[in-house]
Amino acid sequence: MKALRYFFLTILGLIVLLLVVALFVPKQFKVEREVTINQPDSVVFDYVKYLKNQDNFSVWNQMDPNMKQTFKGTDGTVGFAAAWESNNKNVGVGEQEIVSIDPGKRIDFALRFKKPQEAENDAYFITQSVNDSTTSITWGISGEMPYPMNLLMLVYNMDEMVGPDLHKGLNNLKVILDKK
Repeated sequence: MKALRYFFLTILGLIVLLLVVALFVPKQFKVEREVTINQPDSVVFDYVKYLKNQDNFSVWNQMDPNMKQTFKGTDGTVGFAAAWESNNKNVGVGEQEIVSIDPGKRIDFALRFKKPQEAENDAYFITQSVNDSTTSITWGISGEMPYPMNLLMLVYNMDEMVGPDLHKGLNNLKVILDKK
């Protein structure tokens, strides 16, 4: 009986310790990657503002050729939404909506994941002219993991998990747009 009591007290102590540690673990994450494209800012921005173009360069859009997609609204405008459904666990089910556009500079998206896990994150493209024929583009994703789920940030490095896919997607974009 005493051993069982110590066992439960130990488990309770571990839970309390984890909850205390979670108070000090960051809740927010932000992952960004950047690439330079040999095209004017207007060409780059006008391409990435259309969500449907992500089929051509996004790693996630290319993971499942049988992914079901539906669209609402006018692509390239605020309020346009692209939803996806896939049996591939790396793709899952979700929706991306254009929430703001600063023409020639920035486009913001709301990402709503439904499966395999529910989450809401923000994504964006920022374009900046380097010179008349070269543009720097940044692709970023940010979000928050609520307490005490933020403990997972100790195990999952979002930069290492998402960063390589952003980088590869931007390199795919570069190949497409450098040819124009």
